[in-house]
Amino acid sequence: MPTTSVTIRMDENLKKEAEVLFADMGLNMTTAFTVFAKAAVREGRIPFEIRAYSEPNANTIAAMRDAVNGKNLSRTYDSVEKVMKALLDDSDA
Repeated sequence: MPTTSVTIRMDENLKKEAEVLFADMGLNMTTAFTVFAKAAVREGRIPFEIRAYSEPNANTIAAMRDAVNGKNLSRTYDSVEKVMKALLDDSDA
C-alpha cells in the first residue's frame, strides 16, 4: 500500500517526551501516530476522552477549602495590575 508524509507542529519538549514514552513501548513516532489514526478511523471518533475540565490539583483544592472556611478573604484589589502583582509575588514565595 502506498504511503504519504504528514507534517505536524508541536512543542519541542512534548515531542521529546512523546518519543521517550513511545520508545519505552517499542514504537517510534510514526508508528504511534499510525496506531492513533487507525483507532480513530476504526472507532469513528478520537479514541480517548477529551475534556476541558480536569480534576483540581492540591493547590486548587487548598484554595477552595480556604475560601469555604473564610480564609484569605482580606485581600482586596482595586486594579488588575495589583492582582497580577500579588499573584506574581505569591508565586515567588
